[in-house]
Amino acid sequence: MQKGRNKKVKGILTSAAIAASVLTAGAANAAPLKIGHVYGMSGAFEKYARTLKQGIEMGFEYMTNSKNEIAGRKIEIIEKDTQLKADLGRTLVGEAMNDDKVDMVVGPLSSGVVLAALPVAKEHKKVLIAEGASNAITGSDWNRYVFRVARNSDQDAIGNAFAVAGKNTYFAGIGQDYPFGHDGVGAFKDAAESAGGKVVIEEYVPMGTKDFTANIQRMFNALKNKKGKKYVFPYWAGGGSPVGAIADADPGRYGIELVIGGNLLDVMKGYKRYAGSKGATYYYYACPRNEINDWLTKEHFKRYNTPPDFFTAQGFSEAQFIYAAVTKTKGKTDTETLIKAMEGLKFNTPKGEVEIRAADHQAMQAMYAVQYKDNPDLEWAENVLIREIKKEEMNVPVRNKR
Repeated sequence: MQKGRNKKVKGILTSAAIAASVLTAGAANAAPLKIGHVYGMSGAFEKYARTLKQGIEMGFEYMTNSKNEIAGRKIEIIEKDTQLKADLGRTLVGEAMNDDKVDMVVGPLSSGVVLAALPVAKEHKKVLIAEGASNAITGSDWNRYVFRVARNSDQDAIGNAFAVAGKNTYFAGIGQDYPFGHDGVGAFKDAAESAGGKVVIEEYVPMGTKDFTANIQRMFNALKNKKGKKYVFPYWAGGGSPVGAIADADPGRYGIELVIGGNLLDVMKGYKRYAGSKGATYYYYACPRNEINDWLTKEHFKRYNTPPDFFTAQGFSEAQFIYAAVTKTKGKTDTETLIKAMEGLKFNTPKGEVEIRAADHQAMQAMYAVQYKDNPDLEWAENVLIREIKKEEMNVPVRNKR
């Protein structure tokens, strides 16, 4: 009897070993998780792109414990450079979805390029995780295949309005004459006026404008005789911001101040001259207090001798979103399964908990009201936290037509 029992147990162990071997082989042979990252790697947004790439890589490293796989599927990222050209971006998104057979696309970054690419996601019925901020991406031009972990223009605007707006506050807005600029200034107007302020003039200038003299004069004339707090709100992407020209025109002689949104550390080197100004930021490494941000900040300093940047946190969060979704589906990436998993998904990021709103696939997340300080120990303007603006506080409109 004993001998027979041993034989039976041995048989069970052998079967278990075979099963384990099959599972291991199955995981090893599983199709890679193919992600297309289609973004402006060259041109005016090159610095944005570089930090996004670093963030995505570090995000997957953190979430997979350096294994670079999700649910047994190795992560493979295929990069394509839009050169910030809308037609090229649209073509490359289609190429990634059709020719490269990716499971999903992340990008593009420029709002104008994203908007051109959105119909491609619908055509190929593939998930696209947009990186631009224009409200139209999850608003008027949205389709059910589009998700966004990045902040939108409403969140930028609401954050900046929370930082300064109130009764007897007056504003002039200036932005680039394309969707990002119009959405940002328009959303700021809505948020500021809901808080009791008044936007008295809006200025929009073509991309590449270098002379802002006439725009500045019109804004100053519209504000200078107002009784109360007066601000100029520039909303800008890439180089060539008018902030320096506005400051050079001495707005202080009329009691006019600047309200400035956060940006890359490199851009904020120029913010030192605006010390004392207030605004809101999507991310500044010293603002969030949580374990994930502590890891990101420590590791980023170790590798690059600098703290993580604005878009580093966005890329990191995008990787965490993908990890959470694909883990939830147990590795399945057919589009309908992904959409079901992604809608309403909550996941932790360097900024704390983020939730993908089911109605429009926009990420609900915190912003940070800050005041800029000229800290001699830093190359850039320090962002001194006034307060965290929690996602529950911000009444971010649903702008799509679902």
